[in-house]
Amino acid sequence: MSSIQSVAEIAAQPSSSVERDILVTRLPNGIKVITEAMPQVRSVSVGVWVSSGSRRETPEQNGVSHFIEHMLFKGTTNRSAEAIARSVDSIGGNLDAFTAKEMVCFNTKVLDEHLPVAMDVLSDLVLNPAFREEDIEKEKGVILEEIKMDADSPDYLVHEIFSSNFWKDHSLGKPILGTRETVKRFDQGLMRDYYHSVYTPANLLITAAGNLTHERLVQLARERFEDLRVSEPEPPQAAPATHARVSLKSKKDLEQVHVCLGVPSYPIPHKDRFACYVLNTMLGGGMSSRLFQNIRERQGLAYAVFSELNPYSDTGCLSIYAGTSLESAKQVVESILKEFTDLKQHLAPAEEVRRAKDHLKGSLMLSLESTSSRMSNLARQEMHFQRFFSLDELAESIEKVTAEDVQRIAQTFFDQKQVALTVLGNLDGFKIGREDLVC
Repeated sequence: MSSIQSVAEIAAQPSSSVERDILVTRLPNGIKVITEAMPQVRSVSVGVWVSSGSRRETPEQNGVSHFIEHMLFKGTTNRSAEAIARSVDSIGGNLDAFTAKEMVCFNTKVLDEHLPVAMDVLSDLVLNPAFREEDIEKEKGVILEEIKMDADSPDYLVHEIFSSNFWKDHSLGKPILGTRETVKRFDQGLMRDYYHSVYTPANLLITAAGNLTHERLVQLARERFEDLRVSEPEPPQAAPATHARVSLKSKKDLEQVHVCLGVPSYPIPHKDRFACYVLNTMLGGGMSSRLFQNIRERQGLAYAVFSELNPYSDTGCLSIYAGTSLESAKQVVESILKEFTDLKQHLAPAEEVRRAKDHLKGSLMLSLESTSSRMSNLARQEMHFQRFFSLDELAESIEKVTAEDVQRIAQTFFDQKQVALTVLGNLDGFKIGREDLVC
């Protein structure tokens, strides 16, 4: 998750600033409909959100949320797969979906005059999947190729190995796509059972942003979703433990060594989330960051090096990635840990903190200029905060972060006992252990 995406998801304490035209209606069965009017544009973005992603899956179900996302595009009881694609293409819109650890989203962006078509297609996808056996078998082949494609991408693979160790024995550490073994075992019965347990009013949310009226969207939502029966919300899951494991994985056909190093961090709703994003920006969030300037520009040890925050509803991780040579891998790890130590022991210069804040504020404002990003922002703030925040509030909360806040978070998480490390490449006898992770 990049800083541009994630800052739009986080929020500050309530204030009196009111600049967003946001309205909320709850349908009788519990589904919330949320709109943000943007009369200056001609487009509308609509999303149907399922607040249950891959972390809700059992080990045997691993990958089923993503598989169902694919299957909903393979045809409904009313439309073929080709008819689904044609219905949006013919009006110049786009139709997309994604599966994440804690949510699934189906979304479309169209001209404002085509909102009824957009809602008709989206609702048909979500409510009337066909789940034909022949389509399931075909899609297995597609997803197995997707799994192989990702396995051939070492920067993706090192993050998957890191996650499986960091969230050991927990669904957060399992791949969203599933594994070859789980995907091959999926059948129509499992698919239908999981779909009916998850695609319920308690888990569904409809958001839209653009040139529309709230009343019109509520009417369209009522016509299509009101027949769903009221459901009970899923019980909250226990927050997972993190594991500071050191994993060295040899893959002889790789030219580079890929390093992923990480520590625990705060969940999305935490009061110190803004300070976490300032820290991440300073550490490895851009070209002026410490890691980029030191490891790439000064030492010339890596082409790609960056840090990222992956916060969830009840936990989080701050990780650093670098691609380097076998000879330089240990020096890269040492350089990362030196930055950890410096952030713990010294207050960051005022100019550096200022630069990080301005970067975050600029990224936030630019990221919320489109109808699709506003639509997504509505859903994420509802899911995590049950309220909405003006751009002024978000900017003010970034401004409140001090160098002392950044240092305090560094001292909390940059601890040798909490550092997890995964190294992937043609390692040829390369060794690194816990004793080398001093910070």
